[in-house]
Amino acid sequence: MTNYITESYKELKNHVTWPTWAEAQKLTVIVAVFSVLLALAVWGIDTVFHWLVDQYFIWIKS
Repeated sequence: MTNYITESYKELKNHVTWPTWAEAQKLTVIVAVFSVLLALAVWGIDTVFHWLVDQYFIWIKS
């Protein structure tokens, strides 16, 4: 287990290309924007299906 942690640390330190601070901030904003857009899309689809199901049950009751 110790060897795994040591090798993982060495890999992260020496072989991983980390983004610059400015690039990390830019990518964080992009991820946040797309997360909000996806949440709004899911909310919209859910609202439409909810309305359709309500209309179906209203139609069944009449």
